[in-house]
Amino acid sequence: MSEPAFRRILLKLSGEALMGSQGFGIDPDVTARIAQEIREICELGVQVAAVVGGGNFIRGVAASAQGIDRVVADHMGMLATVINALALQDSLEKLGAFSRVVTAIEMREIAEPFIRRRAIRHLEKGRIVVFAGGTGNPYFSTDTAAALRAMEIKADVILKETKVDGVYDADPQRVPDARMFDRITYLDVLSRGLAVMDTTAISLCMNNGLPIKVFNLTVPGNLKRVVLGEKVGSLVAA
Repeated sequence: MSEPAFRRILLKLSGEALMGSQGFGIDPDVTARIAQEIREICELGVQVAAVVGGGNFIRGVAASAQGIDRVVADHMGMLATVINALALQDSLEKLGAFSRVVTAIEMREIAEPFIRRRAIRHLEKGRIVVFAGGTGNPYFSTDTAAALRAMEIKADVILKETKVDGVYDADPQRVPDARMFDRITYLDVLSRGLAVMDTTAISLCMNNGLPIKVFNLTVPGNLKRVVLGEKVGSLVAA
């Protein structure tokens, strides 16, 4: 078996990734498949943390546009990420994988509060750490939370899940001849306005030299291929 290319990763999952083909909520079959893929890379000896979004329930920006106060809307979005984190934890533990849900907003009855050293210790013990609640602050996306947590736990890379094969120069679902990049710099992502992660997250990664691998999670086995260093997806780096 090939050796993993990374020792510690942070997997950024959108809320839509857990939704599957449904228009709303969580698809248990899809969540179980993602959990199985995460468990497989843990068995390779890779330490895995994940940040989940909440877009399958509510997005703070969208709710704010509909008239809800932006701070309230963002707090609602943070709570949606906790729902998704608990669903992912449930699927992981049904497969026999040990996990912890760690939240930026304290809710001790259902999850641990974020304490950096404790989260790192969980990873060192082989537990999967699922970060929820974003950064705990309004006006920041879960992309930014992923970049922040990845740096705090000293992850080797952010693995950014998407529904397309990588980073393109245009939306491949609308532009048939869109070109995919095997590798692209942070500055090119920012200057071209490419929808990889939000600009705050990209800037954080650029300033701290944290690479981002963008890949298609809907293709079974892709997560393991990325971790083993195969040519899958696009790399955003210096």
